[in-house]
Amino acid sequence: MNALKPTKKSKGYLDMELLRFTTAGSVDDGKSTLIGRLLYDSKAIFEDQLTALELASTNRGHEHLNLALLTDGLKAEREQGITIDVAYRYFATPRRKFIIADTPGHIQYTRNMVTGASTANLAIILIDARLGVIEQTIRHSFIASLLQIPHIVVCINKMDLVEYSQETFEDICDTYMEFATKLDVQDIRFVPISALHGDNVVNRSKNMEWFNGPTLMYILENIHIGSDYNFLDARFPVQYIIRPYSQEFHDYRAYAGRVASGIFRVGDKIKVLPSGLTSTISKLELFGNSTEETFASQSINMLLEDDIDISRGDMIVKENNLPQQSQDIDIMFCWLGDKPMLPNGKYILKHTSSEVKCKVSQVTYKINMETLERDKTVDSVGMNDIGRMVLRTQKPLFYDPYRKNRITGSVILIDEATNNTVCAGMIN
Repeated sequence: MNALKPTKKSKGYLDMELLRFTTAGSVDDGKSTLIGRLLYDSKAIFEDQLTALELASTNRGHEHLNLALLTDGLKAEREQGITIDVAYRYFATPRRKFIIADTPGHIQYTRNMVTGASTANLAIILIDARLGVIEQTIRHSFIASLLQIPHIVVCINKMDLVEYSQETFEDICDTYMEFATKLDVQDIRFVPISALHGDNVVNRSKNMEWFNGPTLMYILENIHIGSDYNFLDARFPVQYIIRPYSQEFHDYRAYAGRVASGIFRVGDKIKVLPSGLTSTISKLELFGNSTEETFASQSINMLLEDDIDISRGDMIVKENNLPQQSQDIDIMFCWLGDKPMLPNGKYILKHTSSEVKCKVSQVTYKINMETLERDKTVDSVGMNDIGRMVLRTQKPLFYDPYRKNRITGSVILIDEATNNTVCAGMIN
């Protein structure tokens, strides 16, 4: 049995691979229309939805079926024709299941993009073929890089408005790759599309026969994401302790949670942090059934041979593979709060299933989103600012660098007074 990957089983509908992807771009680049086109051309719209869409498009006087209305769910979005909130949509094809996060394009909604993209395997960056690479393109690409999204697909949209010009497409690709050298992304792909007319979205375009690459849907269905998950470092943050206190389950004690990374098998020697107590896995349960192994992203019950003290916020790991431990946490951050960050501010830090008080020790720098340069003369941190800071926690945190583990390497800061999430952080 391969020690680094989960054992493969026969694939049914419930076992189909799930791809999470996010869309980002400037205002009116066509994000909502693109998602509508994906749903429409892949036959993922119900008849009543289509009827309502046709009626809404007619009432608004649109010449074409306005596919953007499928995702613009808020009243303010429909009235303004923009995306404000993060709209999540689910659909499936015979090859794969998908969850889409349609994120806003406006600069003031950058924090919404961070929220929507935080769990994505892939990011679609839209560029208006008439405008080329602009500041928002750089901003969204940098955020995708910051969040360690493994795959970026750059869709040059509205090719119909530049007469499907190959030269325009290639010029934008060259410009994008010039600044992309500053990004930490290994897989960048380009597709010329027209979301309005469906060119190269699901079906190949007859207007751009010069493009030999795959359609967007082909990429989404076939891109390899199995290696995006960390199967090396076994991490299991405990969310809940299950004690039924019934005659049938008199001695039952299980630890419930989601496997953050790695693989756990029955018989593995484990260590509980922060106590350092050790034991052996006696049983694993998935969907109420016993299983010999579980792996990253599965929600499970874990039973141990020894009756030891474990509570919510503890982390179960392999004895010979421990995470880092520190009270001084160096993070890249995106400030989400409406109120500016307080100098030496005190907040609640949430990490996996644990919470601990912390204070801001130092803001190292902010990122100038126009040039991607570091500004070390930081006088304040406000909404949508991105940069680097050091936090001091009340007790040690057990973590992995975000680059290595997106689950155990991420934190959020919560305002104690309002209970609002004010900051998202990626541990360096």
